Amino acid sequence: MIELKNHSQGRWRPVSGRPAVLADPVLGTGLAHAGAADIDMAACYAWARERGGPALRALRYPQRAELLDRIARTLQRHRDKYFEISLQNSGTVKNDSAVDVDGALYTLGHYARLGAGLPDAHHLPDGAPEALSRDGAFASQHVLVPSRGVALLINAFNFPAWGLWEKAAPALLSGVPIVVKPATATAWLTHEMVADVIEADILPPGALSIVCGRPEGLLDALEPLDTVSFTGSADTAAALRGHPRIARDGARLNAETDSVNSAILGPDAGEAAIGLLVRETVREMTVKSGQKCTAIRRILVPQAHYDAIGARIAEKLGRIAVGDPRDPGVRMGSLVSRTQRDAVEAGIRQLAQSCDVLFDGARRSAVQAPPDSACVAPVLFGTRDPDGHPDVHRTEVFGPVATLIPYRDAAHALDLARRGMGSLVASVYAEDPGFLAEAAARLAESHGRVHLVSPEVAESHTGHGNAMPQSSHGGPGRAGGGEELGGARALRLYHRLSAIQGWTGALARMAPA
Repeated sequence: MIELKNHSQGRWRPVSGRPAVLADPVLGTGLAHAGAADIDMAACYAWARERGGPALRALRYPQRAELLDRIARTLQRHRDKYFEISLQNSGTVKNDSAVDVDGALYTLGHYARLGAGLPDAHHLPDGAPEALSRDGAFASQHVLVPSRGVALLINAFNFPAWGLWEKAAPALLSGVPIVVKPATATAWLTHEMVADVIEADILPPGALSIVCGRPEGLLDALEPLDTVSFTGSADTAAALRGHPRIARDGARLNAETDSVNSAILGPDAGEAAIGLLVRETVREMTVKSGQKCTAIRRILVPQAHYDAIGARIAEKLGRIAVGDPRDPGVRMGSLVSRTQRDAVEAGIRQLAQSCDVLFDGARRSAVQAPPDSACVAPVLFGTRDPDGHPDVHRTEVFGPVATLIPYRDAAHALDLARRGMGSLVASVYAEDPGFLAEAAARLAESHGRVHLVSPEVAESHTGHGNAMPQSSHGGPGRAGGGEELGGARALRLYHRLSAIQGWTGALARMAPA
């Protein structure tokens, strides 16, 4: 098996402790092992702060953008290798691997282009100077300066490529060194990408480190001006928030957690909007086997359309071949592990207690994989009483599972969507621009992103579940309250805002050229 070594203090260090085994989720064969019990995290962070940070901050934004461009070109050369790792370690078909791998490359490229257009400077102005005196000689200028701490990136199992680079790109562009902690189950791809970048000698020493497995003192060794960017469960995020380094010392935490996202069909929608909703629902249920934090979990439709739309979604799900991604006829691969399969099956049993089963892929078609694989066929639930069954609004089954929900009128639909208590995304399907605008205004308060789909954008919209680097990614409430991406907005997480007060002549000297 492959040894996923750890890169700390400028060199590769062997797996230590009781190694965790990464397995093929379909075949069950061991692929790699990872462990970081002997890694000195205090020394790892200190090296990053003292070596990587100053070297990155000595560069200006366009220079750091060039580093991102070189990283993207290096990774592009190894793209086929990453697809093969994804197939083996994540159990994904080629199209689903592309969502992760190509999404990472696109995001890196976006931030390389964005950074090339930033000021040729070491800090960024935040607004214009504001006078603090009657004569205008004394003023205040807000500036954003790169943090001198380290950024710890704790990533989820479902996006080992994109999940890494959507965090790393804005951090490195900001001039902040990163320590990557991938989810162990799918760490092979993350590790391979980091190793390829280190081998290419693109970044200064200390700018990029990686620890796989469970190192001791991961958070204990943080300092007050460090940053943690986390993607994962709400329970883990709560434990992070309660850690003394964050709760007491003030290390910054950005968290993306659970989300019961919605797709809403407008009350007067015609066939065009219905077709768009059905197509997008099936896609979101099956891409990466539903293992996306942004996937559709609730489908809200007018009561009159409940039966017909349920039948249409079920008919399309029935065409999806599930199984081993090595089989060219398979369109949906497996979950990432048998542990995750057990969790999804437990969630299905929980929802079955309060919902009707409108489609059960396990009964309609055989899974084309060994019986003990991590494959789970799609399941569509339905409930005619969404007000009386709160489980459908608070239970996220992280797999190919969604629930069809009827609503009485527009106000009822928007209220049901809000019962997710904070979501990453809601998508709205309608022909009426007035309803689309009203829904967006009402949903924005409780959703990090509102995705409006009308016939005019049928072929050009980017998809309910795709987090694009140009738009903010995150959500309030139970979704974690975090904010990532959003173009240059992502850089704010890795900068510190300060108000500089003084003579306008001195402030002018700080303005970027």
